[in-house]
Amino acid sequence: MPDKLTGRRILILETREEAQFLRLLQDQGAEVVRCPMFEIRDAEDSAAVESWIKRAIARPFDDLVLMTGEGLRRIMKVAARIAVDADLIAALAKSRKFARGPKPVRALREIGLEAQAVTDKPTSDGVIETLARLDLKDHWIGVQLYPEQDHSRLLGAIEGQGARTDIVLPYEYDPKVAESSIMAAIDEMASGRIDCIALTSRGQARRLVETAKTHHLEAKLKEALKRTKIASVGPVVSDELKAFGIATDIYPANDAFFMRPLIAAMNDRFAQPT
Repeated sequence: MPDKLTGRRILILETREEAQFLRLLQDQGAEVVRCPMFEIRDAEDSAAVESWIKRAIARPFDDLVLMTGEGLRRIMKVAARIAVDADLIAALAKSRKFARGPKPVRALREIGLEAQAVTDKPTSDGVIETLARLDLKDHWIGVQLYPEQDHSRLLGAIEGQGARTDIVLPYEYDPKVAESSIMAAIDEMASGRIDCIALTSRGQARRLVETAKTHHLEAKLKEALKRTKIASVGPVVSDELKAFGIATDIYPANDAFFMRPLIAAMNDRFAQPT
């Protein structure tokens, strides 16, 4: 039912998906307070991305692991700049493609391709579990990574199955642009002016905590989060908060780690008598 969040002020930490999340929350009547977390920019080492693209064209990968939709879009941007985008699409069409959740699936469809498999869970563990069911011995596997994450376990699992990996990191984060906004958001929560903070990625939780530590606001952040309902899209985000000593209040049911189930869980929580 619509308008279940009417009168609630929901803080979202903006990412590349914030426009959709904003609209879905507003459809429920929420007043959305936006806080930019970081700026996404192309990888500084563009030569490494170009080399990866050229290798993929010269000898198409047996398999391709896409961790984010943003990653594929950035790769295609570089390919278009060096005028090999059509060649890259043709090469990727020959690879068996694995997507970490629905976002890479959408990016693939934008260039006319489909994923052969989508992980049950949109996490690195989900990718590991999906690939563990397959025989990867002697396969050459392209792996698109994303910033601020230790991918050694993922790569070790793939290589442990007898495959060779060829990795690419096509974008990076510039977190400095958002520090003042994050500190303002902490003030808003600490003052009791936010009903709920909705977190949709581990990077958001980590950036929130790191910024607080940088500016000696850890105690204030903990108190602010105790005054504010915390909605987490899934266990990866909740575990990040738990490491900081904060428990999650709201999370999707039935392992449905996406925006709509998260909003449904928020609706259910705020529909309960206080």
